Amino acid sequence: MQFRPCIDIHNGMVKQIVGSSLRDTGDTAAENFVAAQDASYFADIYKKNRIEGAHVILLNAKDSPFYERTKRQAFAALAAYPHHMQAGGGITLENAQEFLDAGAGKVIVTSYVFRDGRVCEENLRNLSRTVGKERLVLDVSCREKNGAYYIVTDRWQKFTDVVLNADALDYFAEYCSEFLVHAVDVEGKNSGIEENLVRLLGEWNRIPVTYAGGVHSYEDLEKLDTLGGGRIHVTIGSALDLFGGNLCFEEVLKWCRDREKLCGR
Repeated sequence: MQFRPCIDIHNGMVKQIVGSSLRDTGDTAAENFVAAQDASYFADIYKKNRIEGAHVILLNAKDSPFYERTKRQAFAALAAYPHHMQAGGGITLENAQEFLDAGAGKVIVTSYVFRDGRVCEENLRNLSRTVGKERLVLDVSCREKNGAYYIVTDRWQKFTDVVLNADALDYFAEYCSEFLVHAVDVEGKNSGIEENLVRLLGEWNRIPVTYAGGVHSYEDLEKLDTLGGGRIHVTIGSALDLFGGNLCFEEVLKWCRDREKLCGR
């Protein structure tokens, strides 16, 4: 298990929000934390600790009046720790290379592939072919419905008809090198992990998977490691002390690295 922390940027500021509350209209979201420091401050922390694969996420839509401010913050973070972090939020075929040139090691793609309740397979194929699957991370965030997890789109408000299962993961893995999976129903709520989702992801083992959502205690980390078979990486947001929470950044990092050494991973 690797620790993959985040830098979420909304309205030009580093924040932690309740993911399901994000709205493009008015650029609103329920906030758990707003940082006094800029994005490069957190990138410097990740650099000093030699963390690979942290996420820099732009939460404003490209037509937002705040987008350029948010983008500048993201680029400053990428410049502070170039080629070691991943960038996501509004990534398309047209701008993916710009983010890679700005210092992203990989780009995370969501709405360009998953939008309006459907999968845009042509966009997926074109992006993977142009950018290269080794530099592409797919965000297959999902919500539970009728006992299954469905990929959701449009700020996690619309359900697709795609069930996140082994077959779907196999299909999408042909086009990317990693998955990022937000458990939307618990994202930003400090309410514990989606155990059934973690178990599902842990049973599938082809490319790296990073789980996000609900981690707020060391017991959650233990469950994630056990249920995921030690194969699932983790990101922690509002529960981390860097973002106003109770989990110590240094202790979480040490816990994950110790667990990797213990299991020989």
